[in-house]
Amino acid sequence: MVRHRVFAVPPAELLDKGEARIQRMFGQIAPWYDFLNHLLSLNVDKHWRRRTTKLVPPGPASAGPILDLCTGTGDLALAYDRAAKRVVPIVGADFSPEMLELAGKKAAKAGAGDRIRFVEADAQSLPFADDTFQLVAVAFGLRNVTDPDRGLAEMVRVAKPGGRVAVLEFSRPRNRLFARVYTAYFRHVLPRIGQLLTGSRENAYRYLPESVLRFPDYDALAAKLRAAGLIDVTYRPFTFGVATLYVGVKPAAAAGATGTL
Repeated sequence: MVRHRVFAVPPAELLDKGEARIQRMFGQIAPWYDFLNHLLSLNVDKHWRRRTTKLVPPGPASAGPILDLCTGTGDLALAYDRAAKRVVPIVGADFSPEMLELAGKKAAKAGAGDRIRFVEADAQSLPFADDTFQLVAVAFGLRNVTDPDRGLAEMVRVAKPGGRVAVLEFSRPRNRLFARVYTAYFRHVLPRIGQLLTGSRENAYRYLPESVLRFPDYDALAAKLRAAGLIDVTYRPFTFGVATLYVGVKPAAAAGATGTL
């Protein structure tokens, strides 16, 4: 096995979330992305996505399509396709062409190629009309958007009045003993495994824990959803708080121009 050296990177450079850097980073790790997600989470990430589709279930096809933002390789889009009994159109949007290529292959293999459409798009400027989607969801992607507030504003804009916005994101466990063990794994073990296997020149698996530990969670992130215009905002921690699902509703009075795909 080829061993890759983990270079010391200044924190400011490590946490650079400029569009070009994030795009390069995910392009580099795309071939390893699914394998490492499932390995490093012990497959719990699959459970989190399934729970998301149950706690924020899809409506009927007549309610409109679903948007999976920062879709990556399409796992949440595919989970929603299964939850919707394969009758609701789904759009997966991401700005990494390498990730989208893999997502398209996975959808085709799952027989969902005619129901899930993948679009290359920046989360901060979505190419969709106002009030288009019954549900707008993002899993582990909001934290990577250069301006998360702009990303949230776009999610709200393209959601239908009365539609829901769901954010599944990593968070910091609240139990002190578990938090110590988890943080040690997250900051020291995970980056070494990820870097060893991928050799990421952008230090993707050092960026991951540092970005999580510096991103707002629980009440702070819920407040951001409210500031974006959502109501009835709630959140539910998963697996001792390793991940948390946030859900809000777009007010019916917020209707803009009715859009179509």
